[in-house]
Amino acid sequence: MLLSMTGFGEAHCQQDGLAVAVEVRTINSRFFKLSVRAGDGYAAWEPQIEALVRKSIRRGTIQVNLRISRTSSPDDFQLNVDVLDGYRRQLESLCQQWKVSETILPQNLLTLPGVVDERTGNDVDLVGDWPIVDRTLKEAMESLAQMRTSEGLAMGADLSANCQTIANSLEEIRQRAPQVVDAYRTRLEDRLKKTLAEYDVALDPSDVIREVSLFADRGDISEEIVRLGSHLDQFATIMDLAESSGRKLEFLTQEMLRETNTIGSKANDVEIARHVIEIKAAIERIREMIQNIE
Repeated sequence: MLLSMTGFGEAHCQQDGLAVAVEVRTINSRFFKLSVRAGDGYAAWEPQIEALVRKSIRRGTIQVNLRISRTSSPDDFQLNVDVLDGYRRQLESLCQQWKVSETILPQNLLTLPGVVDERTGNDVDLVGDWPIVDRTLKEAMESLAQMRTSEGLAMGADLSANCQTIANSLEEIRQRAPQVVDAYRTRLEDRLKKTLAEYDVALDPSDVIREVSLFADRGDISEEIVRLGSHLDQFATIMDLAESSGRKLEFLTQEMLRETNTIGSKANDVEIARHVIEIKAAIERIREMIQNIE
């Protein structure tokens, strides 16, 4: 089963006055690289987060965004009685000076600076908050896995189509290869007969056989055809493995290109050259796609 290295997953949870939001983004990379963004006081969770992420991701660039907010309670706010009383006394003094008869209500003073103290102490509970964060992160990873699997299936279908294109062209090359030698023998015999006829010299069949044999040996691509076909079979087998194996596919793609280049350089035939170009184009499409497979 192929997995895409590109994906996005998110999850949210609210429990016991704690609101947790997790976003996980991944892009392709040859190695595992994790970046965790969390609020102040939560950096200590990075080893746990990395351990959880590594259970489902082996390589790629992963960014985990963690947002945590705690619901305020009445106990988080306290009246500063001294400040409130100071405001009252000053206002009463002003009212006497200005000879204004006005009742000063406490609720009118609550919005003044310093009257209400909000508790701003460190309320991070790394031990108590982790179970909620752990569950939310797992849900986000499951969402990410679904997206990676879905994209992996689509990529697998495209890879299979390109492999079939290669197999079709390879079969054409396999059928064409023997004809190349026969065509060369015919051209050689015609050329020699025409040349030797001018000098009234008989053609020795052994010379033709030797020359044709040398040509056939230099242009023999049977081994390359067999190896390229074997690589295609291995490619299909690896795609069906339980785990995604992008690096194995990448290596096989390099080997497929090497065999194809050898076929193109050894086969002295226009028709085979045309099929080689088609195979190399399909391999290039495969190479680009597997860069994004885990």
